[in-house]
Amino acid sequence: MSNRCRSHDPSKPPQGRVVSWGRRFIVVLAGWLVLVSGLVLALNWGKPAPRAMLLMAWGLILLWIGGCGLSMWHWRDRWCGLANRVPLPWMLKFVLGCVALALLEEAITTLMTNCAPLLGVRIGQAYITASANYLDVVLYHSVVVFVPLFIGWAVLLWRWRFTPFAVFVLFGITGTLAEASAFGPQSLANFGLWIFVYGLVVWLPAHWVPPERSARVPRWWAYPLATVAPFLFLPLLFLLAPWLWLTAKHSSIHFPAIH
Repeated sequence: MSNRCRSHDPSKPPQGRVVSWGRRFIVVLAGWLVLVSGLVLALNWGKPAPRAMLLMAWGLILLWIGGCGLSMWHWRDRWCGLANRVPLPWMLKFVLGCVALALLEEAITTLMTNCAPLLGVRIGQAYITASANYLDVVLYHSVVVFVPLFIGWAVLLWRWRFTPFAVFVLFGITGTLAEASAFGPQSLANFGLWIFVYGLVVWLPAHWVPPERSARVPRWWAYPLATVAPFLFLPLLFLLAPWLWLTAKHSSIHFPAIH
């Protein structure tokens, strides 16, 4: 995943070696994703509900990571050109871009949940979202919670010159930690999926950050810090989404547990 559509920054060294390493990382990450997801699907093929849930996850892999991810990568210059025409401050543009992509990703996951009858089970017997209702998913469970994290990353990019690839990996790690905290440490083994799912939400908007801004080159400690610092912005939910605290019934998954 290159940084081609951003302006050249003379303060940075040539990026050829970094880009080559990044491509190798993506190939290895994709290989791990396919290996783990394929193995888990094979082990659960005889169980209708887990099989349906894993096929939904594969639908997410193909549509979001494969389809949308490759579209963002292939046409990144075009997307950047369109973003440059939007007369908004870059921090706001970054946050709104992340929100738009998160909404698209959740549209795919909700679609997969509603495909349960096509996969041999009833809706609610297998799922990859907290609800089959898209607005309920994004307003009470997923995207609304991500917005403070996107704001946190806008602040990080205001402070430091992280590359889009670094933003992709670091926010992917943040998403992996969030999944592990919500669904258990076993989610860590599927880090390939989570890095792609979360990282793609921020990778393209990270290209819209102007390189001429007054930001510092990140020191080594800024990278691990950036994986957890976005969580510090979660209290903004009290201001951004007061309905979360007024409607407690939306605080959990609406379906029974999948065994």
